[in-house]
Amino acid sequence: MNPYVLVILLSSLGLGTTLTFASSHWLLAWMGLEINTLAIIPLMAQQHHPRAVEATIKYFLTQATAAAMILFAATTNAWMMGEWDINNLSHPLASTLVIMALALKIGLAPLHFWLPEVLQGLSLTTGLILSTWQKLAPFALIIQVAPTIDPYLLSSLGLLSTLIGGWGGLNQVQLRKILAYSSIAHMGWMIVVLQFAPQLTLLALGTYIFMTTTAFLSFKMSSATKINTLSLAWAKTPTLMATTALALLSLGGLPPLTGFMPKWLILQELAKQELPLTATVMALMALLSLYFYLRLCYAMALTISPATINSMMPWRSSNTQSTLILALSTTITLGLLPITPAIMALIT
Repeated sequence: MNPYVLVILLSSLGLGTTLTFASSHWLLAWMGLEINTLAIIPLMAQQHHPRAVEATIKYFLTQATAAAMILFAATTNAWMMGEWDINNLSHPLASTLVIMALALKIGLAPLHFWLPEVLQGLSLTTGLILSTWQKLAPFALIIQVAPTIDPYLLSSLGLLSTLIGGWGGLNQVQLRKILAYSSIAHMGWMIVVLQFAPQLTLLALGTYIFMTTTAFLSFKMSSATKINTLSLAWAKTPTLMATTALALLSLGGLPPLTGFMPKWLILQELAKQELPLTATVMALMALLSLYFYLRLCYAMALTISPATINSMMPWRSSNTQSTLILALSTTITLGLLPITPAIMALIT
């Protein structure tokens, strides 16, 4: 892709998200979401592969549907209540429509069906943008409208997402689909705690972004898109595979890694709010997710490929990719748990 075009598209991505962050009027927020969608579509279709084009069309249709629902809900609220302000979403029909539209935007269950298919058709770099940056603008709106949403609806969306995110990834062999179901499960954790402690939702979103960035960049570095590719990678890049395995365990929420922090704090908050059943179900669903991360770690670090060669040092291609971002995100993914008290002091 032409570098000038790429700069314009990436700037538009930034502009769309910033516009939604800064807006207090529904039309301006909707405009930001639309700029965001239109900016990523050329990035998704740039490979000109049938799978990429199919994924782009699916993504465009779902995002257009969600944007239309948001516009309809905002217009309904303005018509019934005479109010365009995002924080004054007082009509129950409008608030329900908005949360369902935003759930469709970020891929919350039961509106998640498009996410694994779309992510599977994209390159790992574009998939990374879709899984991280594209979640920010809708999440900013969800956090703003959460006080007006029925708590039972939010809890149902969150629990269903953790359930489907756990079950859906069990039988997958494609890494991008596994990361898509991982994303659905993580979004569920964020939505469940949103009504009680929005700062924990932000913390979970931040850690999720760093962990997912590490996973995507590690797979990109080793050119892996399927589990059986990972079983060949250890002999070529043992250090990278070791840190990737740890990053996946962090995504699963194992201590003493960073990923344990948001899960621990969210379960603690649910227990404080006297919701032991919800906390128990969430913890059990996290075990399902952990199983498919362990599958990846087993394939990566604990199996020897049948095609192993006898020489001590297998042939390695020289790496020309920049590793700075991967190194920073890996450090954050693996090492933030000890400073949990400091983080909590900052966000509360």
